[in-house]
Amino acid sequence: MLCVRVWRGLSPLCRGGHLSAWKRTQSRTAASRLDLSGMYPPIATPFTPEEDVDYQKLEGNLQKYGKIPFKGLVVQGSNGEYPYLTEEERVEVVKTVRRSLPTDKLLMAGSGCESTRATVQLTEKMAAAGADVVLVVTPCFYKGKMDGRALIQHFTKVADSSPVPVVLYSVPANTGLELPLDAVVQLSQHPNILGLKDSGGDISRIGLIVHKTKTQDFQVLAGSAGFLMAAYSVGAVGGVCALANVLGRELCELESLCVSGRWEEARGLQQRLIEPNAAVTRKLGVPALKQAMEWFGFHGGACRSPLQPLTEAETQQLRRDFSSNGWL
Repeated sequence: MLCVRVWRGLSPLCRGGHLSAWKRTQSRTAASRLDLSGMYPPIATPFTPEEDVDYQKLEGNLQKYGKIPFKGLVVQGSNGEYPYLTEEERVEVVKTVRRSLPTDKLLMAGSGCESTRATVQLTEKMAAAGADVVLVVTPCFYKGKMDGRALIQHFTKVADSSPVPVVLYSVPANTGLELPLDAVVQLSQHPNILGLKDSGGDISRIGLIVHKTKTQDFQVLAGSAGFLMAAYSVGAVGGVCALANVLGRELCELESLCVSGRWEEARGLQQRLIEPNAAVTRKLGVPALKQAMEWFGFHGGACRSPLQPLTEAETQQLRRDFSSNGWL
């Protein structure tokens, strides 16, 4: 319902008095209508041997993902190696995905930068490139100064200016800081902030965020497959999971089991996903994800330096984590 997200009740900082009435109405309507529930792979960026973006291989992956019942795709997330891409490359990758993605699939594009000004500008470019939603990571270079006040101001200014709804992105493993719960609760009142991708893995925090924002039309996405079932059990509506690049159908099945309340079946599947998920995220990271993609018929390839390929020992460990759980 459009009346769920309201402009009144926000702090003066969040109201953004400089916005015209039509933009406020437009933002509120867009954010209210958009249902994020479902599964999203944060897609990898393929590179040529010269480390240029390989758009042909990217389109090949997109064709294969189109056969899996994802809600949409996340482009230029952490697994897309976005910090290593130029702004022009980041936008061009989004344009390429939009051309291949069916219109009924959501395109969520990472637009976060270190400064608020740069994030506002890139957000506008991502929307123009075809993004339905932008995913905005917490700025972190000066993390000692990124307290609730600074982050609330940052996300508010981005959301005030964004032509499309905004999803907050908290990924403490990469940024070294967690978006404070109180800041999330305050930002959830903004009519153009739609939800949160939480990659921290603290289920009690996810449950508390869902509880404290239940009067808002605010949606929480689990940021990793390792705790997807647990996140659903406390009110998350979907997941943005690196492992979906490899085991997309299986994660969509887990989503379906959770949504339909078939918890016993969900538990068994979830348990088998924990080790391979850990291998391609916190343990071995993007190089492992790209290697696993190769094993499962996708193009992963090399990372852009300074990320290094897996060692032989790491590759063997990765294979064990998948094979011991019945995936290879």
